[in-house]
Amino acid sequence: MSEVKKAATREGYGKALVELGEKYPNLVVLDADLAAATKTSMFQKAFPDRHIDCGIAESNMVGIAAGMATTGKIPFVSSFAMFAAGRAYEQVRNSVGYPHLNVKIGATHAGITVGEDGASHQCNEDIALMRSIPEMVVICPSDAIEAEMATKAAAEYNGPVYLRFGRSPVPVINDRPDYKFEFGKGVVLKEGTDLTIVATGICVESALAAAEKLATDGVNAKVINIHTIKPLDEELIVAAAKETGKVVTVEEHSVIGGLGSAVCDVLSEKAPTKVMKIGINDVFGESGSASVLVQKYGLDGEGVYNKIKDFLK
Repeated sequence: MSEVKKAATREGYGKALVELGEKYPNLVVLDADLAAATKTSMFQKAFPDRHIDCGIAESNMVGIAAGMATTGKIPFVSSFAMFAAGRAYEQVRNSVGYPHLNVKIGATHAGITVGEDGASHQCNEDIALMRSIPEMVVICPSDAIEAEMATKAAAEYNGPVYLRFGRSPVPVINDRPDYKFEFGKGVVLKEGTDLTIVATGICVESALAAAEKLATDGVNAKVINIHTIKPLDEELIVAAAKETGKVVTVEEHSVIGGLGSAVCDVLSEKAPTKVMKIGINDVFGESGSASVLVQKYGLDGEGVYNKIKDFLK
């Protein structure tokens, strides 16, 4: 059996920035003293005059990016999600979101897979924060390939975009010729009739693994990859809910305010359906290896499978 190819979504981000730098001479990248970790160092090496290290001053970095956007630049600001979405929230809201400026936020090291850095760095609330900002696009890629494509799409979009990336290598699941990334459009990875699993980010792979195990029990699960949480592909989710009658959401994020909440918002209005949300259940993370934490919080394939089995009972 061949080994599964793995790469961190932040790797796809760094690679895309270099390609975008060649295409757009007005594209600039700002970082908060974390270029090696966020992978903007790739852009820094290729375009040193267009990479600005703002130091450990994330709020100031966002303000600088907002000013640059008003001059026609396409600024990408990068830091850990805890700082890009958390520490700089006011600046993202008031300086970028309110005037609807063309600033892209590349937030890496999101979720519990930051691992040993612990609860202070494991941002499980960033999607909720960014979803609440009017007209902010929120994207959470499932693998490095999708991360690369999402970053390129963000550069072509005129307006604020929040891109959520992870630290740890994850299986590459979109390495196929027919792969296409489109803002606001979910991707059906597996058809099914008994229930729908709606997943985002690294949990898409877990959803596929869970669906495979469910199949051995005679349960035919539909699997949908929602890479764009805002705007949400409401049409696809409503249709799937009506088709299967039950919906499970899976995310490496709090069950409050993230993908699960977005799905419940639309279904409660347009197609009331029984939903189970799988994610971080209103707790802080803890220190430990990424793989152990994913297993402990039930976000691996086995964990998702077991929770769905209980749900179906």
